Amino acid sequence: MIRDNYLNMDKIIQDKKILRLFRTVESHGGVLRFVGGAVRDALAGLKGFDLDLATDLSPDELVEACGENGLRTVPIGIKYGTVGVIINDKVLEVTSLRKDVKTDGRHAEVEFTTDWNEDASRRDLTINAVYADEKGNVFDYYNGIEDLENGIVRFIGNPNHRIKEDYLRIMRFFRFYSIFGKGPIDEKALKACVENKDGLKTLSIERIRDELAKILLTKNVSKVMKIIFDNNILVHLLAPSDNFAKLDFLINLVDEEALDHEAMRRLFILYEPDEDLAENLAVRLHLTRKQRENFVSWARISLKLNDFCDDASLKKLVYQYGKEFCRSKLLLQAAVEMRKPENLHDLLQKIENTIVPVFPVRGKDIIAAGVDNNRKIGKILDRVEQKWIDSGFNLTREELLSEIPALSCEKTA
Repeated sequence: MIRDNYLNMDKIIQDKKILRLFRTVESHGGVLRFVGGAVRDALAGLKGFDLDLATDLSPDELVEACGENGLRTVPIGIKYGTVGVIINDKVLEVTSLRKDVKTDGRHAEVEFTTDWNEDASRRDLTINAVYADEKGNVFDYYNGIEDLENGIVRFIGNPNHRIKEDYLRIMRFFRFYSIFGKGPIDEKALKACVENKDGLKTLSIERIRDELAKILLTKNVSKVMKIIFDNNILVHLLAPSDNFAKLDFLINLVDEEALDHEAMRRLFILYEPDEDLAENLAVRLHLTRKQRENFVSWARISLKLNDFCDDASLKKLVYQYGKEFCRSKLLLQAAVEMRKPENLHDLLQKIENTIVPVFPVRGKDIIAAGVDNNRKIGKILDRVEQKWIDSGFNLTREELLSEIPALSCEKTA
């Protein structure tokens, strides 16, 4: 189905220099169209999406056309039909139309084609199989626009076949349902997801983790995670949780404060883990080092909302744990207690504006005082720093240095 002049392309084309690529493809007898997420999200009124394009030129033909028109290309995945074209120092991914010869998960054997319908048929969901040219003409081969308008998320063709081509499509289905779904979940799709859930065990943990993180950031995450838990979709990785009231509390809190949402905070509040469980989840999900450090520290460092409520205490927390930790821990603790401090906005602002004091004593000062045992140097430095913190950061360098002789005479435990 073709809808003429259906889409305002200003929603997609932010850089008019992209049009040069359309002229380049045309000069070589080809057609170029936007596809997938960019078209879907523009139709739904969303902002901030990556641009993916499709062409009926083969990869070699596209590279040749670009070369003749002074456009640089990079070989992103030519074997699978994707060429990177550099426009304004940004790489645009252009994929040649494909048809499946043999499907085997992510690494299906494909042939290039000039049939747009055939290319659309190998995509996962109807709402992802919509194309648009630079003039705003939209090409919809599987009623994706109607499904998008009605909030229906469903697979193209046989759901079991689509999922077996790449089991990550189970996770993608739930993500897009959380974003675009308006009514009950598609029963055929859900049944296929349940029947094929063991296929997720064949995927790398990193792929599942990244898709889970995207689900956690969607607007209907509580509803969708409940469906996932109720149907044991991720039972090999995650135990069920019913902490959805606290999750919704956290989401609303972050929205009210106009802060950025974070997937790891949402995961944390689903489980309220102690340190051991936090470590276990971090290992099981192959969290990145940064994710793991944050996740485990939220569990290890026990604080109450009242610990944030006076300036002196707040300054100590920021010094000891940093602004990022304090901001997240405050939000998480509010969700745990399901209580929003009346001055939450002010507290968050104070965290952001806190000037972190610099400890004025160094290890070399301990050595200069005559201590040469490395272990004892560290212990004395820690004791001096704690005295400084306890003073509200008011003790001067000279006052701190005067504490060293007495501390150096104490026995090392």
